[in-house]
Amino acid sequence: MLIRDIGQHIEQGRLWWGMDDSCTACPNASCRRGSSGATPEVVRQALLAEHGAVRLRLVEQGASSVSVLQALRESLHLPLDETRAMTDALGKTGLLGTRVEMELLADALRRRSVATTIEAG
Repeated sequence: MLIRDIGQHIEQGRLWWGMDDSCTACPNASCRRGSSGATPEVVRQALLAEHGAVRLRLVEQGASSVSVLQALRESLHLPLDETRAMTDALGKTGLLGTRVEMELLADALRRRSVATTIEAG
């Protein structure tokens, strides 16, 4: 039987993910970790299935879109057009993701004096 342990955490301002597999019937095991780029979709989907999504929202709708754009771009390292779309979504309906992903973005926004809340998705 395969046992899989999946997680995300923030360390030194970066999002880290991990996936450990072990077999109860044999000595085989594997460990995968990473911090560059996006979390693999298999890890994200497992976390979302187990814990549910959370929504990051702006406390004040009048927050500086420049500050929001800069914070998201620095945190996510996405192309400008994708970052603009996320900035728009954050200002309207909020952003959905794992708790760790949204905590990382909330921290980046706080550093730019943009107040946010995180709630169940």
